[in-house]
Amino acid sequence: MRVRSAALATAAGAALLLLAAPAAPAAPDDARLVTESVTVDPIGRIAADGSVTLSGTYHCTGGTGPVFVSSNVSQSDPSVRYGIGGTRAVCDGLEHRWVNTGTPDTVVLEPGAAHVEATLMELRPMGIVPLPSFHARQARDVTLTAS
Repeated sequence: MRVRSAALATAAGAALLLLAAPAAPAAPDDARLVTESVTVDPIGRIAADGSVTLSGTYHCTGGTGPVFVSSNVSQSDPSVRYGIGGTRAVCDGLEHRWVNTGTPDTVVLEPGAAHVEATLMELRPMGIVPLPSFHARQARDVTLTAS
């Protein structure tokens, strides 16, 4: 019985030491979430041909695969979003501008209030198929103006 009691006491002591130990430092991916960002400008443009141009800034620190800034817009129904282009990102730790232009296939957007979401996303090589890894995202209300 003394052997069991000693083993139990040792295990309990080890568990207490682990609970009292400081937390491990954050993984590089966790740090990236804090230091990387994407923004959306408050004004977007609609051309006479129906194409929409959205813009903003981004900041990223690297990746193992290609990184893109994608954007989408919604207007009358917030649950229906239309993809507006994509821009290849340069992840060198500096702030850069992005500009995406596209024409929604099935709808005509009009000048006025809209909701835009921009995403900074990497295609990480994982075996045969690259998988998306999201670096940053911003959603905001904007005004679409005729240009």
